[in-house]
Amino acid sequence: MSRLKIAVAGATGRMGRMLVEQTLAAPDLELVAALEPAGSSALGQDAAAFLGRPCGVAITEDAPGALNGAQALIDFTRVSGTLAHLPMCQAAHCALVVGTTGFSADEMVQLDAAAQSLPLLWAPNMSLGVSVLMNLLAQAAQQLGPAYDVEIVEAHHRHKVDAPSGTALQMGEVIARAQGQRLSDVATFAREGHTGPREAGRIGFAVVRGGDIIGDHTAMFCGEGERIEISHRSSSRVHYAQGALAAARFLAQPGRRPGRYAMADVVADLQARA
Repeated sequence: MSRLKIAVAGATGRMGRMLVEQTLAAPDLELVAALEPAGSSALGQDAAAFLGRPCGVAITEDAPGALNGAQALIDFTRVSGTLAHLPMCQAAHCALVVGTTGFSADEMVQLDAAAQSLPLLWAPNMSLGVSVLMNLLAQAAQQLGPAYDVEIVEAHHRHKVDAPSGTALQMGEVIARAQGQRLSDVATFAREGHTGPREAGRIGFAVVRGGDIIGDHTAMFCGEGERIEISHRSSSRVHYAQGALAAARFLAQPGRRPGRYAMADVVADLQARA
C-alpha cells in the first residue's frame, strides 16, 4: 500500500516538530517536505535532526517545488504564511490542513475561495476530544437555555499571539448558535472598572497567557445555586498532531471533492469506518 505523502509547514515550530515526529512514526505516512520561511536558520538542516535520527528530508523555503511531491500540506504557522500557501496548494493540487488561528473575516473568505478548487480543512483545534467538547457544549446550551450565564475561560503559553484563542471563539459560536444567537451580537471580550450588573444573554470571555501552558478551555454555565463546567485541558501537543494527520488522511481519500471541511467531518468519517 502506498503511503500518504505529507508536507509540514513551520517544521521547526512547536507544532511543526510534533507533526514531523508523528508523521515519521506512522506506517501509512511519508514525510516528503518540511517548510520554513526564507531567512530561517534551519534551512538545509534535516527535518528530524532534533530527534537524533535524520530522516533525509531537508528543511526548505521552496514551498512551490516541495508541494509538487505532496498530497497534503499541514500548516500551523501564521496567517500571512497560510494565506501565501493557498495558491501554491491550488497549483500543486495538494490538500490543505490549516491549524493557524487569528484570521479576520476577510481572510476566512480567502480560505473559502481556495476551498472551491481543493479539499481544505480549517480548525482552530485539531483535537478529536475538542470535537466531542463542542457537541457537549451545544447540548448543554440547548437544555440550560438563557437562564444560565455563560463564561468561557482559556489559557495558553506566553508565545501565543492571538486572543481569545480560536478554540474559545468556536466554543462561543457553538453555544450562541445552539441558543439561536450570533456570537458577534452577544460576546463580551473585556471587563474593567465599574461594569455594572452582568447583562443577561451575554457570553463572556477571559484570557490567560503565561509560561508553557499548552491549552486549557472551560465553558461555565452559571445558574442560581449551581455551576456547570465543561473543560478540555491539553497536557501534550501530540493529540493536536494526531488529529491533524487524521484530517490529512480524510482530505486525501480518493474522490474527496473540493470544499472546506471541519473536524466534525473527520470524526464522522472515523466513526463510519470503525
